[in-house]
Amino acid sequence: MQPTRRHFLSLVAFSTAFAATPLQAQARLNVVATTGMIGDAARQVGGDLVEVKSLMGAGVDPHSYRQTRSDIAAMTRADLVLWHGLYLEAQMEEFLLKLAKRGNVTAVGEAIPKDLLIGHADYEGRYDPHIWMVPDLWVHVVRAVQKVLTDTAPEYAATFEANATAHLSSMARLSNYAREKLASVPERARVLLTAHDAFGYFGRAYGFDVVGIQGISTESEAGLNRIRTLVDLLVARDIRAVFVESSVSDRNVRALAEGAAAQGHEVQIGGELFSDAMGQPGTYEGTYIGMIDHNISTIAKALGGNVPPRGMDGKLNAGT
Repeated sequence: MQPTRRHFLSLVAFSTAFAATPLQAQARLNVVATTGMIGDAARQVGGDLVEVKSLMGAGVDPHSYRQTRSDIAAMTRADLVLWHGLYLEAQMEEFLLKLAKRGNVTAVGEAIPKDLLIGHADYEGRYDPHIWMVPDLWVHVVRAVQKVLTDTAPEYAATFEANATAHLSSMARLSNYAREKLASVPERARVLLTAHDAFGYFGRAYGFDVVGIQGISTESEAGLNRIRTLVDLLVARDIRAVFVESSVSDRNVRALAEGAAAQGHEVQIGGELFSDAMGQPGTYEGTYIGMIDHNISTIAKALGGNVPPRGMDGKLNAGT
């Protein structure tokens, strides 16, 4: 059936109105981020001007993640690809470096000044990639995201600057909360034992001894001798809480607790921490602020610190 003239004019009017619609509704920048933490930074800075897809969701381990066909399609179509670098996405690095030769691809984690980085215990010449654990370090990544968004769409520089400033203000509050609440943990209890060595920057920033069952990369394996050594450490230092991670199997942590119990030393699971991935989308813990608030509050509470029951702003899930 042929459209009527009235119908045709209506379509023209609609098309004209759509063409005049600002970027927020019509042509938002298509951004692909490898991790949820980077995706959150892009959403916070880009606001309504960006459409962000994060490749790695809740509970996904970036150290072993390999790009899928749909990931490749999304990245090749994107206006901008943001990845972490510092050998976090070890299995994707070769592909991302090739893609960067012909696309708008940036490793935002490598904006961190080298003198602030910790050497990688497993790979010579590499650095510990877990910089998001400390808000004062993650500031550099947020600014790097702001820069690349501004370079991509300079006409919206003022909006990106305002959004970044607002987000960095929230991060400054989070940083202050971290220092205050973690300082309330008794000094002798400031030992953080987790599934893998993701908290090195955390330990350096807040004065905690950090012990990972596995190395910085989850690709490393923990043998029986390592488990026995750590059980002895738990007993010798009277460590009463250990932590599991959302993106790493809890098998080794529970084996530690059982080994300590066999020596008459009771160790509780202090809670689940978000190490390499944020919480579920749509939750407070599914944001960078919520992820770090959860970790700070969970660690401080389990190790005898003084924290509010629902975190910095009362948004944490019950039971934290």
